[in-house]
Amino acid sequence: MLKEFKDFIARGSVVDLAVGIIVGSAFTAIVQALVNDLLNPLIGLFIGKINLSNIVWSIGDAQFKVGSFLNAVINFLIISFVVFLLVKAINRFHHKQEEPQPEEPSKEEKYLAEIVQLLKENEK
Repeated sequence: MLKEFKDFIARGSVVDLAVGIIVGSAFTAIVQALVNDLLNPLIGLFIGKINLSNIVWSIGDAQFKVGSFLNAVINFLIISFVVFLLVKAINRFHHKQEEPQPEEPSKEEKYLAEIVQLLKENEK
């Protein structure tokens, strides 16, 4: 069982996934800092509140933290746009690496192949 686990961990896809998760979490921290420290104050200038995360609607004892939700939406949009750009760049690079498909033989080549086949059959 230990050998199977070692083989599983040693696979390239598992290591790639681990690296992706680590880089993704670091990138998420950068995006959160961008949104909380730069974009929110900028948006806050236009709506009159400096910190969007403090926007709360209260109905009775219930509090609806609209500002925190807006922060999460902005984070999601930025991260998903960056992931879109990365996938698009990887796909463009991947398509360039593909080998060209061999061309289909022309009619003349097909006829010549049939003639060669018939000649081989007649020699037997």
